[in-house]
Amino acid sequence: MDKPATHPAAPIGKVGVMLVNLGTPEAPEPGALRRYLGQFLSDPRVIEIPRLIWWPILHGIILRTRPAKSAHAYSQVWTADGSPLAAITKAQAADLQTRMGAQVQVEWAMRYGQPSVENTLARMKADGCDRILIAPLYPQYCGATTASVMDALGDGMRALRWQPAIRTLPPYYDDALHIGALRDDLSRQLAALPFGPRVLVLSFHGMPERTLHLGDPYHCHCRKTARLLAQALAPDWPAMRVEVAFQSRFGRAKWLEPSTESVLARLGAEGAQGVVVAAPGFAADCVETLEELAIRGREVFEQAGGRNYAVLECLNAGDDGMVMIEGLVRRELLGWV
Repeated sequence: MDKPATHPAAPIGKVGVMLVNLGTPEAPEPGALRRYLGQFLSDPRVIEIPRLIWWPILHGIILRTRPAKSAHAYSQVWTADGSPLAAITKAQAADLQTRMGAQVQVEWAMRYGQPSVENTLARMKADGCDRILIAPLYPQYCGATTASVMDALGDGMRALRWQPAIRTLPPYYDDALHIGALRDDLSRQLAALPFGPRVLVLSFHGMPERTLHLGDPYHCHCRKTARLLAQALAPDWPAMRVEVAFQSRFGRAKWLEPSTESVLARLGAEGAQGVVVAAPGFAADCVETLEELAIRGREVFEQAGGRNYAVLECLNAGDDGMVMIEGLVRRELLGWV
């Protein structure tokens, strides 16, 4: 029986992939940072403090003082294409689309800011994607990152009358594809340095220590990534020592140790030469790598007496990283594609 002419259009049959990263402000200015930080720091996955206590602190102090400081940090790394994180994630999605071909529709979204997970999901469903793989680009699982993406996905699904089938990319902290991509990419960057690398600091984003004791696997995932990566690099770099640190502290709570700042200060005070920092918990360079590590990290290290410092790029949209992402995505799409 033919469909009546008055029947509403209902595109179906497409498979979609949504790459998701943390988020970014729309501009490096206080107003945009206030909106971005307001959304980010309002997420109970990020700040696990009762709202009755947290809300006056957030709106009465933090959102009045922090946006200007954060805007200055972003202004130092902003590009002609806008936020580095957004530009790189967009490039990753475009490259993956080329690799996957017309059989898959690839989109990208940000957990905080634009394009949002909820709006991207609705648009993909309207385009006919009735099977969608959600791929959070967080190698190590954390409640404040991966689980928060799932919360946003749930909000987006709740708003849809006709929901697509959903798969989610598992954390890939110890996946051979990830470790191999990091090994190959970092080895090339290490070989190109104008000095011999003696210490490699693997800096992961920090989390309050209490999250570990509450059962979050993030700390263990970071440590395993570091251990496997150190083993993979050892044959080519036997004289290079590997240390692990955690950056981006916020507030007065005890955070995962050791802090990246304290490690760099110690190495500088020891007169270390040839200290290199890499951030294997980040799929794309962002303010935490380009400003916090490359600019402020250098200042801490050199002011303490260190010499020869470098920060390596993340996998970004380079070939090693994209081969990894394609491999992970194709594995999760088996049976759909």
